[in-house]
Amino acid sequence: MQPFTIFGHDACGFCRRAKALMEAKGLEYRYVNIHDEGITPADLAKTIGQPVNTVPQIFHGKQYIGGFQELTEYFEKTDPTQQA
Repeated sequence: MQPFTIFGHDACGFCRRAKALMEAKGLEYRYVNIHDEGITPADLAKTIGQPVNTVPQIFHGKQYIGGFQELTEYFEKTDPTQQA
C-alpha cells in the first residue's frame, strides 16, 4: 500500500485531525512540517499544480487528495487498505 503524505504545520487543527484519522485507521503516513522544512505555499502550489492557501495538503502516493475535508470524502469512497 502506498503511504500518505501530509504537508502541514503544528499549529493547524485540521493537520492534527488528519494525522489522528490516519492513526485511527492504522494507515502509514509521513508528516512534513512545512515550517521546519522551509516549504512555502508557492512551493506546494508547484507540486500540486494549483494555488495553495491552507494546510493540510494530502497525497496518497503520488495522487493528490486535497485538504482534510477531501481526505474524509476520499475515505468514504475508497478503502486505501485494499490498494496495492
